[in-house]
Amino acid sequence: MVRALRTALDVEVAPADTMVRPSTRAGVDYQCNLAMSLAKRVGRPPRDVAETIVAALDVDDLTAPPEVTGPGFINFVVRDGWLAAAVAGLVGDPRLGVPAVTRPRRYALDYSSPNVAKEMHVGHLRSTIIGDAIRRLLVFAGHEVLPHNHLGDWGTPFGMLIEHLVDIGWDDSAHTITDLNGFYQAARSKFDADPGFADRSRLRVVQLQSGDERTLALWRQLVDESTRHFEEVYGLLGIGLTAADIYGESFYHPMLADTIDDLERKGLTRASGGAVCVFPPGFTNREGEPLPLILRKRDGGYGYHVTDLATVRYWTTERGATDLLYVVGTPQAQHFQMVFAASRQAGYLTDDNRAVHVNFGTILGEDGKTIRTRAGGSIKLVELLTEAVGHAADVVAERSELGPAEQARVARAVGIGAVKYADLSSDREKDYLFTWGKMLAREGNTSVYLQYANARIRSILRKAGELPGPGTPVLLTEPAERALALKLLDLPAVVDAVLETYAPHRLCGYLYETAAVFSSFYETCPVLAAGVDPQVRDSRLVLARLTSEVLVLGLDLIGIEAPEQL
Repeated sequence: MVRALRTALDVEVAPADTMVRPSTRAGVDYQCNLAMSLAKRVGRPPRDVAETIVAALDVDDLTAPPEVTGPGFINFVVRDGWLAAAVAGLVGDPRLGVPAVTRPRRYALDYSSPNVAKEMHVGHLRSTIIGDAIRRLLVFAGHEVLPHNHLGDWGTPFGMLIEHLVDIGWDDSAHTITDLNGFYQAARSKFDADPGFADRSRLRVVQLQSGDERTLALWRQLVDESTRHFEEVYGLLGIGLTAADIYGESFYHPMLADTIDDLERKGLTRASGGAVCVFPPGFTNREGEPLPLILRKRDGGYGYHVTDLATVRYWTTERGATDLLYVVGTPQAQHFQMVFAASRQAGYLTDDNRAVHVNFGTILGEDGKTIRTRAGGSIKLVELLTEAVGHAADVVAERSELGPAEQARVARAVGIGAVKYADLSSDREKDYLFTWGKMLAREGNTSVYLQYANARIRSILRKAGELPGPGTPVLLTEPAERALALKLLDLPAVVDAVLETYAPHRLCGYLYETAAVFSSFYETCPVLAAGVDPQVRDSRLVLARLTSEVLVLGLDLIGIEAPEQL
């Protein structure tokens, strides 16, 4: 397509701009809408552009002659011979036709980011799940990924908490993360009500930052117990983050003074109200006044903005990251826009770097408001996940003939998968409604539906015995066979589209469509029934096997298990 455009129109376009997409029009397999967007650039009517493109295309082995319709749509119908051979070629390919990138990039991926001394709650769910799915997809594509868990583990909250622990004579061996939650709340109340305690807490921050041994020892105990809790949650969720991926605010603290000095040397800082600030161009408040990123506050303490600037500087200059991804809620959009703008001014981001705020909406309860406990507090993530597995156990027990131990394992895969899929199947930029009934439904776009679909296919394949291997001809004599073959070949384009916009819901939608197309295929195309021609049987077993492999791979790419039996 790119070559044809250069030849016919003498115009440069990126390969991504020439995307040929699956068509929803009956009798048409794929459609390209490029002519409409290209018409203005070349100064010609869209239909005329489309006809010129078609005349220059050499696709006779692949499709029937392309057809131009409407204002300039180019329609393609794939030749059955090519389609059958392409699908047969997927057998034995672990990547199922998805090519690895030819020019890998190095991604620094910031996600999850809970706070030390606090239990993870439902508010951490989206960043953790979306971030892990993006990590898996990038690694599968062939990129290098440097995950980093930017923990909140420094500053005034820890001076306050440590001072409270000193007051009560804390013994770390007798307490858990739940106790730390309570200690934090008690410390906050004392800080707000007792000026003397507040002063001692600020002094404790100074001691923490200067390396006082007793203070650091207490701080490490807080971090260690919190890390244990985080790993428990990540284990339940099947998340790939480990202790080695922790880069807390404390990690960047030694870099802050030098980052401010660097920004001052480059003439980017200004004093404002006694604070040292950077004012990225183009950002103003309602009164039209420039908005600052506060680097050093009037009292000499550091603003959190300088930590984010030091973070950008570290990952691009010290670690050589080409791309920075921040999986953080939408309310932080302006903050990241300002940080990225200031980082480009400072040279921490260059033309070779990309920085993206992978934003997401809020999880809503059934009342349409931010999901909370009945008492109005945040729902603890461990409790939410435990409840999910409990609900899933009921669903699995209704239909499963598995033994108790296997039922428990499957219930975990179903329950955790349901929580993840409910999140990932929604457009990440939008809010979504959290309801157990919908996410555990065996019909509709849910992980349970996909897991049951795959388990049914695996059952068919087990009954078939020895499966046909590579080289088995694929026969496309029925419309349902052809539709399934086309759907299976869409996986590479879907993976590309997901990574282009960091939109896992596109992969979820594709997996649901694949399962639905297989269901139609299975209803109209007998596989193991008596009297089915052996060649047709083998061909249909290939299609069934590939469908299962697509579902298993696709679910794995978003961190969801696909049990062999349900």
